[in-house]
Amino acid sequence: MPNNRNFPSAARSMSAATVEKNPRKAAWSGWIGSVLEYYDFFIYATATALIFPQQFFPTGNPVVSVAASLGTFGVAYLARPIGAIIMGQWGDKHGRKSVLVISMLMMGTATFLVGCLPTYNQIGLWAPVLLVLLRLIQGIAVAGEQSGAAAMVLEHSPFGRRGYFCSFTIQGNIAGQLLAAAAFLPMPKLLGEAALQSWGWRIPFMFSAVVVLIGYLIRRSVDETPAFQEEQSRHDVPASPLREAFRTHKANMGRVFLMIFVSAVFVTVTVFGTAYATQPTYGLNLDKTTFLWIPVIGNAVAVLIIPFVGRLSDVVGRRPVFVAGALGSGLFMYAFLYFINARLPYMALATAVVMWGVIYQGYNAVFPAFFQELFPTSVRVSAVAFPTQVGYALTAFFPALSSMIATKGSVDAVPLTVGSICMVSCVLAAIGAWTAKETSRIPLEKLGDPNATPMSVAEYERYTLESDFHSTSAKPVASR
Repeated sequence: MPNNRNFPSAARSMSAATVEKNPRKAAWSGWIGSVLEYYDFFIYATATALIFPQQFFPTGNPVVSVAASLGTFGVAYLARPIGAIIMGQWGDKHGRKSVLVISMLMMGTATFLVGCLPTYNQIGLWAPVLLVLLRLIQGIAVAGEQSGAAAMVLEHSPFGRRGYFCSFTIQGNIAGQLLAAAAFLPMPKLLGEAALQSWGWRIPFMFSAVVVLIGYLIRRSVDETPAFQEEQSRHDVPASPLREAFRTHKANMGRVFLMIFVSAVFVTVTVFGTAYATQPTYGLNLDKTTFLWIPVIGNAVAVLIIPFVGRLSDVVGRRPVFVAGALGSGLFMYAFLYFINARLPYMALATAVVMWGVIYQGYNAVFPAFFQELFPTSVRVSAVAFPTQVGYALTAFFPALSSMIATKGSVDAVPLTVGSICMVSCVLAAIGAWTAKETSRIPLEKLGDPNATPMSVAEYERYTLESDFHSTSAKPVASR
């Protein structure tokens, strides 16, 4: 057993707190909750490209219909900064557990109601209006989910393994996307195009009634984090966590904002790539099923890769893994779009799987821990939620922007123009990461302290052993 006397005072004080942590339970609840929440969020993304242009935006002009449909995908991202303010401050003032339960109920209910909506042909303009309203509710809900779940897992995790345990929240996110794509994948063959467009698309949305029930029961069982409980016991919870975050941590909030721009890769592959390849508007007319396989295979690979990348960031640091993932993804985007334009769907599929399933995870598996570690417990959810959701709000409209670029007369320019938009976004993200402090070797109670310095490698290894010992000896505390 390691001797506490070999560690600095910060380490000794922290080891006492770790006896109440339960990282495995927190990681499991974060994982399954993220699966359910992001299933809801991303079945909408699939329907945006394949269904909604015809059902909710039949303008007579297919270019306008597709652009309008893709715009509703982005509307949720406009709501996410509002959700970040509301849900982030709730999570910092009332706890990580409560914000996760609330976000789950909001998301599931809105998604179920999308499946019940009448179409444009039935009620006219009210159909897209109601669709946008429900999408706004989804955006508010998901803003609380991502930061709240990562904060919950981080604050339960043992020192030296925070990247590994936090990566399970994004693994759940990816698994939810995988489930969403799989829900639509067999429908064109099983139902036929006419039935899919008429009523079959509603089935994945209505399944959210089951999702809400399961998710609610899971989220209720999660224990609040010891770090937040300690903040409450000391009456250190700020009256306005977001205002306090801007006052004391605006530089790191700016870095998080830049780092989130790599998500341009995600929306370009999942939304614009599918529409560009399959919609008659662009004249390529590639098989829809092939492009539905991209998120399925890519996410299946990512689910396996993510924990290893998260653990790698514990060993070599957050920054180098993040930067490699961001820049590599930007470079691969050129090849992905080129193969679509060249009508080589299987090459596009293979490129997307490598980019999405492996390279992009250098960013995706690392940011849940990295972003949270830049801030202290008192403002952690708000300080992460706001800049990430503002960044998502901007990048979410890249598919609509790209759809305007990719008209029939300019499809040959798409690999360079749209690819360069993604590449610039990835370079900005890499700059944000490299200028941030390396956080993997800073103890939990020192996170967010501008004067904190990372431990030496030797000290970090000894401290990791100490934390592992106490975390495996920990017993769950009763839910408060």
